[in-house]
Amino acid sequence: MRRAAALAAPAVLAAAILAGGCGGIIAPDLFIVYRTGPGPGAHLTLLVNEEGAARCNGVEAPKLSDSQLVQARTIQEALHDPASRGLSLPPAPGSVTSYYLRTEAGTVRFSDNSPGQPAVLRRLALFVLQAARQVCHLPE
Repeated sequence: MRRAAALAAPAVLAAAILAGGCGGIIAPDLFIVYRTGPGPGAHLTLLVNEEGAARCNGVEAPKLSDSQLVQARTIQEALHDPASRGLSLPPAPGSVTSYYLRTEAGTVRFSDNSPGQPAVLRRLALFVLQAARQVCHLPE
């Protein structure tokens, strides 16, 4: 009887590990970006994770396409240094849209017309605009 229990123990342990692991892994977030501005669809909270899952204003959205996920990962990598420094660029007069981005590395704040923007901020703004339309289905 002890031998049967000893032989069954590894199988029970393996089954418990497999059962506990199913669906329990959550991919880390790449970033969350808050966009504000006037007009319909301008207010957006976009959360993107490592596997391409997206949440738009707290609601689960369709997964990003492969090319969108590559863009998101590239943007996140390029924002590592600015975010770790807490880059905050003030808006110029006439600003319409503001962005606040949070990554594991830190935060970035800027507006659509902030002077001295690194190119990655313009790529982020375009990514958010396209995701708002194509993934979140927000009005233009």
